[in-house]
Amino acid sequence: MNKSLRRVMFSISAPVMAIVFAVVFSSVVLLISGSNPIEAYIDMFEHASKLETQVDILNRATPLYLSGVAAAIGFRMNLFNIGVEGQYLLAYLFAAAAGSVVSLPAPLHILFILLVGMVVGGAYAGIAGVLKVTRGVNEVISTIMLNAIAISGLIAWLLMSWQAGGEIQSSRVGTTPIDPSGLLPNINSWIELVTREIRQGKELTAVLIIAILVGIGYHMVLNRTVFGYDLRASGGNPFAARVGGIPPKKMVVAAMVFSGAIAGLVGMPELMNSGIFPSNPIKGLGFAGIAVALVGRNHPVGIAMGAMIFAFLDVSSGVLQFTGAASREIVVIMQGVIILAAVVTYEIVRRIQEREEAAAAAAALTGGAS
Repeated sequence: MNKSLRRVMFSISAPVMAIVFAVVFSSVVLLISGSNPIEAYIDMFEHASKLETQVDILNRATPLYLSGVAAAIGFRMNLFNIGVEGQYLLAYLFAAAAGSVVSLPAPLHILFILLVGMVVGGAYAGIAGVLKVTRGVNEVISTIMLNAIAISGLIAWLLMSWQAGGEIQSSRVGTTPIDPSGLLPNINSWIELVTREIRQGKELTAVLIIAILVGIGYHMVLNRTVFGYDLRASGGNPFAARVGGIPPKKMVVAAMVFSGAIAGLVGMPELMNSGIFPSNPIKGLGFAGIAVALVGRNHPVGIAMGAMIFAFLDVSSGVLQFTGAASREIVVIMQGVIILAAVVTYEIVRRIQEREEAAAAAAALTGGAS
């Protein structure tokens, strides 16, 4: 078996093993709780086979993927950016507020909103990077604190000031709506070219295209640029990277800013759909992105698979409760088990690879010596 095929098999085996283990473990939990796991899985896959459900899954996977890429950028630098949650919510609010007060042609208006989100997300994440290199503050601590400041402080205060109407009201209604020129149209027509008409008022977000471009850009920057090489080298061996002339402090700040800029796009699917920052925006996407990046092993394709799996489970949780086949909490259990199993199986596969590489090197040395 050639090296390329073995590498592909090792890459695939870990996530497959994680999913199989999660299904087996969840089946045991379902049996203990008195539910039929086969019926539950049939309901989930029948629901997912509908075109409208697939649109929901893609809409849910889009922000999860962006969040996963944001987290993965930090991981590649050995930085644990827990602050994606606060970064994307703060960027979402600023982008919504800024987008509502400008009037531009459609392409420029959309680009302006996206850039505001990326700049705010990058700047807020950069604070953690600066604290790390100037004061030695661990990024885990700083990003946790920055999450609290953003969510419970800045957003709560600014939303009261920037809500529609310009004055504090008894019921918060969100920011002033953005003009239609600042909203991306849905891409239903693209899907309907090869399927049928999408019904039930479902709309596939065009931010999906942006997410795909982000994934391609992430791969190209990381593997085809000097900055990507410096980032990977600094994350892999910071001491060797420093000897090689790579400035470690500069790379820490740059990686955090880069991660935060992508995090600034996580709220865009919701913003481009509603045109406002509501009083109750979707939360938890930042923390979910960390899990998606772990399952996807920080690879753009792996992150996409992780986002689709988590989106499928999120969307399927409602149908389980509707049919009564199982409790929707089983989905949370499956997500947790997939994360745990992914970490364990990746470590097992890594050790097997190292053992085989060591054996191959020993065999080559023996052959050369003889």
